[in-house]
Amino acid sequence: MPNSRPSTPPLNGNGNGSKNYFSDRLERFKREDMADWSGAFTLLDTMETFFDSHVDLLQRKLQRHSDRLKMKAEEALKMRDFSAAGDHLAENFDKEVKSFKLKVSSRMTKLASSWQSAKVVRTREKISFFFGVMSLLFSALMFGLAPQWVHIAYTAQGLYLIPLRAYNYKKRAWHYFLFDLCYYVTILNFIYIWIFPNSPALFVACYCLSHGSLASAVITWRNSLVFHDQDKVTSLFVHIYAPFCFTVIRHYYPNAEARFPALRELPHLNHLNALALSSGIYLIWQLLYWKFVLIDRREKIESGQRTTSMSWMLNNNRGVIGKALCSIPPNTRIPAFMFGQLIYSVVTELPAVFLLYDSPVWSGAFLICIFSVSVWNGGGFYIEVFGRKFERELEALRKELAESAQARSGRSTPTDDSLSRFTSEDNLSSFGHSSGSSNSSPVLSHEPLPQVESVSEPTFEGLQMKAKKE
Repeated sequence: MPNSRPSTPPLNGNGNGSKNYFSDRLERFKREDMADWSGAFTLLDTMETFFDSHVDLLQRKLQRHSDRLKMKAEEALKMRDFSAAGDHLAENFDKEVKSFKLKVSSRMTKLASSWQSAKVVRTREKISFFFGVMSLLFSALMFGLAPQWVHIAYTAQGLYLIPLRAYNYKKRAWHYFLFDLCYYVTILNFIYIWIFPNSPALFVACYCLSHGSLASAVITWRNSLVFHDQDKVTSLFVHIYAPFCFTVIRHYYPNAEARFPALRELPHLNHLNALALSSGIYLIWQLLYWKFVLIDRREKIESGQRTTSMSWMLNNNRGVIGKALCSIPPNTRIPAFMFGQLIYSVVTELPAVFLLYDSPVWSGAFLICIFSVSVWNGGGFYIEVFGRKFERELEALRKELAESAQARSGRSTPTDDSLSRFTSEDNLSSFGHSSGSSNSSPVLSHEPLPQVESVSEPTFEGLQMKAKKE
């Protein structure tokens, strides 16, 4: 096989054989030695290319493994922080649950106690409602079927309701109200019915005062037909049952003269005598009230320890009588109040003296009018008072819920802050893209990782294809 390399020209052009021979041999040695090293360089280039590719592939594998380790370490660290926050949250949650249970337990205890008291109150109100309605029903039935029983029913109910009111008012320090004219007249009515039924003067006084001051007090004191309220039922009974009873005795009682002999002498009323008798009975009460209440108990009344009708009207200055009393000087207020009551008593007796005593029709119309006022007041109480009470309770509940919601929204705990930080969208995205460090690896990024081309070992065919392309 011929040598592919060209021959090397001689170093010099002389024909000295020895010198040329030595020179040729040395030159040949140099050329062959250089040829061997050049082949070695080619092999080293091949080895360098081979090992460099493997080293680069190994570095890539190590880098990916290092990234995976970093990712796992960061995940473990963050999960540990999150676990610690979760433990703190669980601890606070347990505390909140215990506090909530304690609040619920105390609230249930209070509700249980109030339930018992409210249950007693409701039972009492049910009893009052039952007896109020049944009293109205039986009164109507007795009026139509057995009017001779009306005065018995009046006495029986009075003996129950008035002592009960005295007991309740004494506990509330309201017992000075029991010295008012209405109770005085009620006692006089019982005295006439059961002790002196043959006294014409006492009958006239009781009839006039019952149809005057007592009946008109339904309008003046705004008595209400509220069956569940025993106090209101008692007030209405005192003021309306007396004129009802004496109207029945005067016009509808069968053979009334046999049971009440005073009626034989009173077929008609002498107007002046009737007003004088009723006014005299009234003045006796007024003097007793002035002496034993307004004078002897003046210090207790002025100090506010006891309440009377006059002091109540002065404090309740929304009415006409209260405004009139407030406009009077204090030193003349008591005489003016007593004189005003006398005029009021006489004026309210005029219909009974001039009209009702001789007319059963007008007497019935008068009772219906008074009873209608009490029914109207009772309807206003049920609708307006209960409506306002429900509205106030609803408003209080709304405020309580608003305050509770505001307290919950304004209260922040470390666990809530840590959870908000961990669950915020910015922090979740920062897990995938760290802005402060170039070595941080993607953890929770939603973007796909770049594809890494796999590098295989170089082959001879691959090198040839690469050389042809170049």
